[in-house]
Formats: sequence, structure tokens, C-alpha cells
Amino acid sequence: MHFKPAVTALVSAVALATLLSGCKKEEAPPAAQPAPQVGVITLQPQSFTLTSELPGRTSAFRVAEVRPQVNGIILKRLFKEGSDVKQGQQLYQIDPAVYETTLATAQANLQATRSLAGRYKQLIDEQAVSRQEYDDANAKRLQAEASLKSAQIDLRYTKVLAPISGRIGRSAVTEGALVSNGQANAMATIQQLDTIYVDVTQSTAELLKLRRDLASGQLQKAGDNAAQVQLVLEDGSLFKHQGRLEFSEVAVDETTGSVTLRAVFPNPEHELLPGMFVHARLKAGVNANAILAPQQGVTRDLKGTPTALVVNQDNKVELRELKASRTLGSDWLIEEGLNPGDRLITEGLQYVRPGVEVKVSEASNLKKPNSPDQAKAADADAKAE
Repeated sequence: MHFKPAVTALVSAVALATLLSGCKKEEAPPAAQPAPQVGVITLQPQSFTLTSELPGRTSAFRVAEVRPQVNGIILKRLFKEGSDVKQGQQLYQIDPAVYETTLATAQANLQATRSLAGRYKQLIDEQAVSRQEYDDANAKRLQAEASLKSAQIDLRYTKVLAPISGRIGRSAVTEGALVSNGQANAMATIQQLDTIYVDVTQSTAELLKLRRDLASGQLQKAGDNAAQVQLVLEDGSLFKHQGRLEFSEVAVDETTGSVTLRAVFPNPEHELLPGMFVHARLKAGVNANAILAPQQGVTRDLKGTPTALVVNQDNKVELRELKASRTLGSDWLIEEGLNPGDRLITEGLQYVRPGVEVKVSEASNLKKPNSPDQAKAADADAKAE
């Protein structure tokens, strides 16, 4: 009978454990977390014109340095510095006195030698003079004619004329200055500005890539406008006249690894001056199936590689590594990593990770897509800034 309290305690403990176990089974399981909501854009191929914006400088279409061709003192300057001059217009007058005297002497010498040669021609038929004497007289006549022409040329050179039409700069000499034929310093410089050159440089890597893309068919030639060039001025504005590409250098600059491209622009208002820094936009080709991804959907990993998150057919998130070559307005031009029809996540990126199932809706954080020309112009304007 003394074992009864122990049995009673054991039965109570078993009953309590059973009761607690029953309470745990009756608790409701935790509710499942709802799938995160993301905004996506469905990528579609687009056509756009590929342009290259290259830095360069302007240079005059033609440059002529005005130099004296005879020695003498400057008597007059006959032009206004900074004005436009015409080809053949007189710019300076060199003292002609010495050359006028030389011309008069040459004329007198020619007259004498002509008379002597004429008389000897009559006498040789009568055998009054030898053939040698006649030949010597005729040679002196020819020498006198040459001396006369030389004197006439020297006298004409005392009038310094403009070799080309264009705008003339400041004069390096004044009245009373002594100038000489073959001097190192130019008297003035004339530059033709109605048409102007723009010399730009392009890296050989870009040039080779462009040629490969054109050869493989990834890019198509830009048609008749392939040689047209637009100009962005230093203040970011567009030059109103279009130019054309003239030639590309046949050799590579060893120090920079680039080639020089030369474009020609009309410049009737003389808005462009030699030496200005500009950017030239060259139409390179047309990509008919380009993938443009909004910048909101492209990030970079710790290595700097561009990445994107897309939603697959099972509504699960996938991570894609991208190859993005350039920006076009608010979009990236994607060369590898995204395909037409992919659903790119641009909204709610911070709430998802690869492998997670999501709910999809149309992204609301994007502007209306630009046309290819608008995107191209926006991209070029951004670069110019």
C-alpha cells in the first residue's frame, strides 16, 4: 500500500505529457509567403542606325603663305587684315625702281642684238661675214630676249598678289620693311574657309570591329548616307550643314594606334574656324535586329560585368551575364545575354534573387520607348555634354 503515491504521480505525468502533445498537434502551420511582385518589359528587336562620335579638329580647306619673290622695300600694304581677298588681288607693292631700270636696260640690249643679228643675216648670203660670227650674233639676241623676259617677271613680282581666294590674317611686315626672295617668314597667310576640313581619329580596334560586323551581315551599310557626317560644336550645338567623308588614312599612328578620317563641310557663314575642337558623328551601319535594354534593368556585379534578371516561362528569376557595347539614350545596346521575347525585370529588383518564383506585371518605371533615331540623338547629345 505504500507504493500508491508513486503510481499516482507516474499516471499524472503521463497524462500531462499526452495533453501537451495534443496541444502541439492542434497548432496551425505557418502561412506560406506570397510571391514577390516585379515589373518587367518584354524585349523586342529594333532597327537603329549605328553612329560613331569621334573627336577632331577643323583645318582650312586651302592655306597659302604669301612670300616675296624679289628683294626690295615694301612701299604699300593694299589689304585690310582679317578681310576676304580674291585670287590675283594685289596685297603689297615692293619698290619697283631697280627692276624698271633693269627692264629698260634689257629692252635696249635686245634692240641692239636684234639689229646686229639682222645685218649679219643679210651679209652671210654675200659671204661678207663668217657663219660663226652670225651664230654668235644670233645667240646674243636670244640671250637678250631671255634677259628681257626675266626683267619683266621681276618687275611683275614687285606687285605681290594673292595666290588663292580666302580670308587673310595679320600682316607680318609693314611699309618700309625689307623683304627678300626665299625668306623664312611669310608676309601673311590666306586660308580658304568657304569649305573646311574636319580631321578625326578612330581607334583601329573600332575600325576592325566595324568591318567584321559589316562583313558578317550583323550590320548593314547605311545606304546612300553612309558617307554623311554631322558635326557637334564645342558648346554642344549641332552644325547646321552636313559634311561628307573624304578619305581615311592608309597608315596607323604608332603612338596612338588610331587612323585619321577626313570629312569636308560647307562653311558659307564662316562659323567654323581652323583649329576648333569638335565631335563628328559618322553613320557606320544599320543593325536591323538590335536588342535595347532599359538601363533600369541592367546592373553590374563585383567584377564590373553587366548583368540582368529575367523571368523565365515558369515565372522564376534567372540571372544573365550581358555584353553591352554602348548606351542609346536611356537604353543599353545588348550584344550578348538577352534575346527577343525575354521578360526583363526593371522594377522590384531589390526583392528577388535567382531561382525565386515571382508575380509578373508590366513595368511602370519606364518612359515610353524612343524611336531608334530619338535614342541615337539622345545618346549623342549625352556624349557631347
